[in-house]
Amino acid sequence: MRYDLIIFDNDGVLVDSEPISNRILAGYLTELGHPTTYEESLRDFMGGSVQRVRDMVWEKSGRALPADFETDFHTRVFDEFRRRLQPVPGVAAVLEKLAADGVPYCVGSSGSHERIRVALTKTGLFERFGAERVFSSQDVARGKPAPDLFLHAAKEMGVAPGRCAVVEDSPLGVRAAVAAGMDVYGFTAMTPAVKLREAGATALFGDMAELPRWVR
Repeated sequence: MRYDLIIFDNDGVLVDSEPISNRILAGYLTELGHPTTYEESLRDFMGGSVQRVRDMVWEKSGRALPADFETDFHTRVFDEFRRRLQPVPGVAAVLEKLAADGVPYCVGSSGSHERIRVALTKTGLFERFGAERVFSSQDVARGKPAPDLFLHAAKEMGVAPGRCAVVEDSPLGVRAAVAAGMDVYGFTAMTPAVKLREAGATALFGDMAELPRWVR
């Protein structure tokens, strides 16, 4: 199927940030008295916003995270991003191919605009999007797994939801895309295929080089 818009998640799809950010998140939560392993961080928070972290910690412990949690967490993450963040292997070639074929694309990420900009700038991908094609959970009332972010991106890009494809690597993101009425292609580099399939992924792939044959 030829789509009118491809919406890329950022973390884990465009940039290889999930190992970095989830190790930092697990360590920081543990420091704050909420013991969390790296595996638990991936399971509970991958693909979600920082507000989701706050909400889940409150639900589990009845204790709120500090008011400056976001600021401190992002400072730690951005420092590591600037040192060693890399693009997901093969994604630059995919974006180049989509551009050459005239297939529009954008970003729809649970991360803040600052996080997206830092990550895409460090990996040399920001110029392939520009600020006008970057959409964040900060732009909507509800983050993933609600469909709000993807519907917002489609509206801003002038494309009907049914003509969009989403590229996601987390069950939360897959569920959000399904709820938005969009086809969603699950990237299995970090997440077991069965979890993305159970969330409703249209198709699964493990190598970015495989993506163009699905979405153009």
